[in-house]
Amino acid sequence: MSDTKQFLEEMMPRIHEAETALHNGDAGSRFEMWSHTDPVTVFGAAFSPIGWAEVGPMFEKLASRFSNCSSCEWEVVAADVGEDFAYLLAIERTTASVGGSEPTPYMLRSTTIFRRENDEWKIVHRHADPVDDSAELLSRLHRNQ
Repeated sequence: MSDTKQFLEEMMPRIHEAETALHNGDAGSRFEMWSHTDPVTVFGAAFSPIGWAEVGPMFEKLASRFSNCSSCEWEVVAADVGEDFAYLLAIERTTASVGGSEPTPYMLRSTTIFRRENDEWKIVHRHADPVDDSAELLSRLHRNQ
């Protein structure tokens, strides 16, 4: 089995669990997946914090706004793994409520960068932006800060 295939088999179930939980209002699994050691960054569809002191609270804010996740799927476009760094490019398709709205589907393209820390893969960067107009509902996150 290739290193990349092994990486994906290990990480994708964890990512699915963490993202589904986040979209149901629980940031705990996402906290576990992320490095708490700077540098960590997010260039997100709604927020762009830099450093764990900003990233952690942003996850809590996101979780407090999401609920009713009925679908959260990642289509892997590309991935590769090295000795200490890995990346994952994906199309994310999620259906969830934002700020109490009806559950609505949206789609993001994302890049996630991982760093090996103490023999465990931790996320250190995420960049996500809308593929199309379906992510307009995420603008509610800004309006309801």
